Amino acid sequence: MDELDVLLSNLERLIGQGRFEELESDTIEIKPCPANSQDWSERYRSVNAFLNTRGGLLVLGVKESGQGVDRKYVFTGYQPDAEPKLKELHQIFVDGEKRVLDCTEYLPPPEIRPFLTGRVAVVRVDELPAQKKFAFFKGSAYKRVLTGDHVIKQAELDRYSEFLEEISQAKELAPLGQEDVSNVDLDRLNEYILQLNRLHRVESLKPTLEDALPFLTRKRFIIEGRLTVLGALVCGQYPEDLLGFRAHVHGYVNAPTQASVVVQDKQDIIGNILPLLEQANAYVLRNIHAGVGVEHGGKISAQYPESVLRETLNNALAHRDYAINKQVVISITPGRQLEISNPGKFRDQLLIRHTSDAARALTAILRVVPETKPRNPRLADVLRVFRKWEGRGIGMATLVSLSLDNKLNLPYFKLKTDEVTLVLQAGSLVDDQIQELFESRDAYIAEKLGSFDELTPEKQAVLAYLIKSEWANSEGKYCILLTPDNNHAQAIKSLEAAGLIDRDDRSPDLYPIYTVDRTLLSNDFSAELRERFGNAFDEIPLTSRQVMAVVYRYNHFNSKRAVSAKQASFSLWASEKGNPADIKAFDLFYRSIRRVFNQLEGQGFIERDSTPGAKGYVLAKSLKNTQKSLF
Repeated sequence: MDELDVLLSNLERLIGQGRFEELESDTIEIKPCPANSQDWSERYRSVNAFLNTRGGLLVLGVKESGQGVDRKYVFTGYQPDAEPKLKELHQIFVDGEKRVLDCTEYLPPPEIRPFLTGRVAVVRVDELPAQKKFAFFKGSAYKRVLTGDHVIKQAELDRYSEFLEEISQAKELAPLGQEDVSNVDLDRLNEYILQLNRLHRVESLKPTLEDALPFLTRKRFIIEGRLTVLGALVCGQYPEDLLGFRAHVHGYVNAPTQASVVVQDKQDIIGNILPLLEQANAYVLRNIHAGVGVEHGGKISAQYPESVLRETLNNALAHRDYAINKQVVISITPGRQLEISNPGKFRDQLLIRHTSDAARALTAILRVVPETKPRNPRLADVLRVFRKWEGRGIGMATLVSLSLDNKLNLPYFKLKTDEVTLVLQAGSLVDDQIQELFESRDAYIAEKLGSFDELTPEKQAVLAYLIKSEWANSEGKYCILLTPDNNHAQAIKSLEAAGLIDRDDRSPDLYPIYTVDRTLLSNDFSAELRERFGNAFDEIPLTSRQVMAVVYRYNHFNSKRAVSAKQASFSLWASEKGNPADIKAFDLFYRSIRRVFNQLEGQGFIERDSTPGAKGYVLAKSLKNTQKSLF
């Protein structure tokens, strides 16, 4: 089922139950058909906002009714007299010069779908390519923010004009040399045109290169009679000769360190941009492993959503720097992570860098501001044919949303002088390590939130994202900036009010940076333990000191106070070794921690909790027996 099928199925269910759930988002708008033919401005604004943002779906024939607990969806149906209004959609918008903007390519014919006892209309909207933004409606350009359509301010329009001037010199439009239309592969060109025409005819197939020349010129594949980098990428003959490594994607698989052997699959993919993307996507799908989750009854689940893989590769090819004669590199470590490295770098204004400041207890901050402006806008428009009419593209903001929805672990970037590497980690954001962190500090978190609030799954996800971002930043990795504009604004507001996160005073005016409460993150209680037990604490082995830190954490921040050897084992295993999927290895680890507990109890550092009904250990108030060996 695609996004639309899922949406309509959910609407049918909620209408039948007389209930409401929030289904609208930054790419979905649900409205009734207007009662008269004049009341279409609100619908047109939504379409305009979708064109200017990330595309979307407009469903006509359902309305919201009631307030509070009585709020629900009501089926109103599609009205036939709406047809003329829908048909004029592709020609009602204008550009910045007030010229009619032909949106036929970005607005396919509306769909009329059977629904309950009648029908609904669906308008699929694709995002305008960078060089065609912005579309205006009645003098204003709109953008989609969360579930609303907002006027784009003049300052933002001016900044975008500067960006358009900058990309007019994009390397994708640079001529290769003396190559001309004779170096165009007509079959490749027609394959691209077939993709353009998937849902409705946009361009006719070209029988000869002479017939193709006007189209090649309009698309900037040919400029002043010379073949451009863009033209060579899309339809050049022998692209490896024309472009060198710029027409290559190199892929390889890292063998795991465990005894089980995974055959390394190395491949150098060469070709024009569309088959290059298809073959690279097939290579990744062939080499990533599906996981079997116990929590899902042993069902097989993909490590990464397939749409994310395709669009991530798409973005790597669209955003890379084609002035650099290097290939895109895909590195797969099955079961762990996928890395995609592409030549180039982020624009300086997209990077936020602050070093750590121990004196002020400030952590390092390395964040990337998400944006949708492509380095090579015309190439991005070409690659868009692979997701045309799907409702939205996947960029940095979507990676954040998927992570916050627990469908993807924290994504991050590694930056070199002329290379950007995106790392997608297998697993979930709120994993065992994060769950243990929350559970061991549940009393502290509850106290901060107060009696009328709780740590909901949404708040857990936001906290986990910020915690893991700080961990990644400490290792020199750049994370995508988390902002209130991604449907988690209320969770951020609640956590900030509780003092579990704070806006860092080094934040730029436009981009708030949130850091996590230091007490929540602290795992080093050496000073406190040394004050209680003196030098004897420093004389015990490292593992014993780590166990005592876990006991201290539970004693002071957990609602039950006492901690068992099994709980401490899970805590240390999660923080040091990862997910306890290897049952045999974890059992050996648990046995070793159990011995440490016995030793610490015998030495007088810890004791069983004497509270009635309590199970587990607490720290001794002082070291009662210093005569026994500490080793």
